[in-house]
Order: sequence, then C-alpha cells, then structure tokens
Amino acid sequence: MTAAELAARALATRPRLGRVRLIAVDGPAGSGKTTLAAALADHGATVLHLDDLYEGWSGLEGSLWPRLSAQVLEPVRRGLPGRYQRYDWGTEAFAEWVDVAVPDLLVVEGCGSARRAVDPLAVLRVWVEAPATLRLERGLARDGAGARERWETWMADEAAHFERERTRERADVRLDAFGARVP
Repeated sequence: MTAAELAARALATRPRLGRVRLIAVDGPAGSGKTTLAAALADHGATVLHLDDLYEGWSGLEGSLWPRLSAQVLEPVRRGLPGRYQRYDWGTEAFAEWVDVAVPDLLVVEGCGSARRAVDPLAVLRVWVEAPATLRLERGLARDGAGARERWETWMADEAAHFERERTRERADVRLDAFGARVP
C-alpha cells in the first residue's frame, strides 16, 4: 500500500482527534517507519517522530505516552497547537521546545505509537516490520557499532512492549520494510 493510498484512506475517515486525523506508524526499530512517515509527509501529513520524545534508550515506556498525550495530542484535539520538548540523544537530555500546528493529518511515528491508548484517537494504525538482522544492521549503520548493546536491549524491550500491546495484531495495515502488504 503506497503512502498516497494510506493518506487518502485516512483523509476519507471521520477525524477522531478533534478535527485532526491521526495515523500511528508503529513497528520495531529499523523496520522502515521513518521512511514511510517521510512519504506520508510528501502527501501533506505533519509528522511527529517519537525518537524526539523518548527519554533515551529506556524511553519506550515511562513518561513517553503521558508527555505525548498532554503536550501534543490533547491540545491538538482541542484545536490548539501542541508543544513538546525534544530529546537530544547526544547530550542525553531534553533540549528545545518544538511547536506542533493543528494539521488535517498528523502522523505519530515510532515504536509505541500504536499502543492501545491511541485506539480511540487514530483513524489508521500502520505496522511496519522487517527481519531482526536487517533492523540491527540498519541501526548500527546509523548509530555505530558501539551502540550494539543498547540496540539489543531496545529490541528486547520493544518485543515485550509489542507482545503486551498486541500491536501487530491490532494494526489496520501491515507492511514490510519495502512497503508491501503482509498478512
């Protein structure tokens, strides 16, 4: 399914986040979520990357969802701009504040974006998957070989999260790393 088809499908659906249609693009790290989100941006979507909100390598759980909800989703639902503090991976601390306008189509992209809490808000939950070896290879190419232990820990954490949330099973659309639909 192409990004154009996903965007059209979302825009044809009644909004659930105030006047905003929300697409959650979820799946394991390194699977191709960011690439899909960029393609959705080419079709008019505003994209919010959870990489900018995680509190480092242990940020999948904890304060992530409460901050996202309070700082972005709730204001946007009320027709007001959202605002979140971006996490700086280099300094391992939160940095500047980033404004989020009220768009017609908002994509929240990242591991944990399609957790059960998003079900009443999202018009579309997209799962993107790839083999673990490919995902680790992509991650280490981006972050360096020294990040292997952190990547392996993250991959274990996300697997537990996805199993608990049943993210893949709840997805409206499932794609592989190259955009092909998977059962």
